[in-house]
Amino acid sequence: MTEDSGIWLYAVTRREGAGAAGELPGVAGEVLRTVEAGRLAAVVGDVPLETFGEEALHRNLEDLDWLGAVARAHDAVVGALAGAGPVVPVRLATVYRDEHGVRRVLEHRGHELARTLDRVAGRTEWGVKVFAGEPPPGREETPSRRGAGTAYLARRRAERDARAESERLAREQAAKVHSRLAALAAGARLHPLQSKALSGDDRQMVLNAAYLVGDDDARAFAEAVAACDDESPAIRVQLTGPWPPYSFSSLEET
Repeated sequence: MTEDSGIWLYAVTRREGAGAAGELPGVAGEVLRTVEAGRLAAVVGDVPLETFGEEALHRNLEDLDWLGAVARAHDAVVGALAGAGPVVPVRLATVYRDEHGVRRVLEHRGHELARTLDRVAGRTEWGVKVFAGEPPPGREETPSRRGAGTAYLARRRAERDARAESERLAREQAAKVHSRLAALAAGARLHPLQSKALSGDDRQMVLNAAYLVGDDDARAFAEAVAACDDESPAIRVQLTGPWPPYSFSSLEET
């Protein structure tokens, strides 16, 4: 490490699992290493501050291609560690000036980190998004009963009312889905709903949640999600995962 470099923090894990990322390159193509304290190890990499310093990051994070490549490299390291044992993932773009700052986190928050690692051991995160189904078609107005303009306005009003009712029913069903899935999980977390542009789906999102599920319970959980999707035409249910437990073990929340 030089004066022109910082330390990018990927995750915290137990010392015995810190080598699981193997020969994976870091976000700057750097060789990964560890900073250790007690039984804990932080997996880190040395990165140039001209690219990963505070000002440079503010600029580079606006470049979606750059951000995508960095996020994939970061997630690959976290995923490899999570595949070998419990891990506390660290938020993207967490850079320390030196090893002392990283070691201080391990020492001052060691008990909390150890408890979090115990909690997520043998468990992974599954994401569930629920979208409103297609609203039923509105009743057509016939030209013989009304003028064309009046019929058009009535049709638009009927479509709007049908869409509002569809979303109301979807939110009601989504609450039931969340309650059902949360009962099967060791933890549940609600996230903000995503816009259509962000979700990549033309339907209205009514639930965006994450669930911490035991590896032995994953099949039953997936079957429960599929059943939720089949049982109500008011919603469409989307399952993703398994993922490292970002929603349940981030360094900021320990």
